[in-house]
Amino acid sequence: MSVICSLISTLALADDPAPSTYSTSSASLLQQGTQPTFYQVPGQLPTPITQGDIADFSTYKRWLQQEVTEQGIPGVALAIVSSSDILDLQTYGLRSVQQDLAVDSDTVFRIASVSKTFAGTVASQLVSSNISTWDEPISTILPYDIGTDAATRQMTLRHVLSHTTGLMPHAFSNMLDAGVAYQKIQEKFHEIPTVCPPGSCYGYQNVVFSLVADVVEVSLRTTYDDFVVENIFLPLGMNQASMGYEAFRDNPNASSPHQFARGGWRLSSVNEAYYTTGPAAGVNATILDMARWAQANLGGAPDVLPRALLDIQHTPVVETPRGNYFNRWPKVKNAWYGLGWRILDYDGMRVIHHGGGVRGYRSEIVLVPAYDIALVVMFNAETRLANDVVPHFLDNLQANINAL
Repeated sequence: MSVICSLISTLALADDPAPSTYSTSSASLLQQGTQPTFYQVPGQLPTPITQGDIADFSTYKRWLQQEVTEQGIPGVALAIVSSSDILDLQTYGLRSVQQDLAVDSDTVFRIASVSKTFAGTVASQLVSSNISTWDEPISTILPYDIGTDAATRQMTLRHVLSHTTGLMPHAFSNMLDAGVAYQKIQEKFHEIPTVCPPGSCYGYQNVVFSLVADVVEVSLRTTYDDFVVENIFLPLGMNQASMGYEAFRDNPNASSPHQFARGGWRLSSVNEAYYTTGPAAGVNATILDMARWAQANLGGAPDVLPRALLDIQHTPVVETPRGNYFNRWPKVKNAWYGLGWRILDYDGMRVIHHGGGVRGYRSEIVLVPAYDIALVVMFNAETRLANDVVPHFLDNLQANINAL
């Protein structure tokens, strides 16, 4: 098997399920010096409509509950929030098909690639504190070589957070699927093929994305997991959120993972290796924790996530190719990746999104800053229904707005 083929996972995280897909159609928006025409700069967002005018999501909730019931999905948690309020919170089903314990607001889920949104904040905090920079090559501080071409030595923190490293997409995700820990995969970083100069193409990563943790550890002599807990979870009051496998395993309120097999939902195992890539897939959280995270990303916690920091993370960096599930939503006109977040033009409405999937779990989060509203949905099941929860929500929101 060639080096390139061995690097590509057959079971990529659900947020970006086409492991061979990368875009070389255009340079990053940063290089072009342009922004999408729909992009609304700070201070030019429309005044939000009164929440009471648009916050009737009864139709959406009926649709979701019907789908959950018809498909027999084990457990689901949903939150709809503004920057200052929890507008709705619903839980359905069971933590495990083998136990009669209902999912509730204290039930813990794995959020998989939605963890990348936290990594964006970590990197922004490092830069805003002058501990690191967006555009200095990280090769100057990391003690190993990355990539097969000298061009990769120019890779920066911005490139890592926006999936524009120029390295083969999904590099070594197959090793994670096989249970190999990140620390062991580091030994092979010099084998990752360079497919374009950093900043010139988009290629989704899990292992390479986790270089953020190495930057934290080299710069601060602390672990990435401890940094997230101390600088994000605790200040935001995400009291049950945690990092890593042990915290998940030892939590009595943790939900169990499920996959559909032999005509029904069955318990599946937990792949511990993905937990070793903390920035890519290491966060555990309840729906209340994720409601607070969504509120903070709408601007509701300026002491922790100041507006300037959010604007940096939520600004498009590179256009992403069609073919991923979110790029097949009928109303998505175009899509970009920012710094740990996706930015979508949804029928002219700017939305900030990320999804995640790892064995037995799916999760989705979407922010609509112009209307100060956000949605989080988490499943303890590997279900395709997760692909539909965001567009249905956005369609419901647009219908409410158009009805005014």
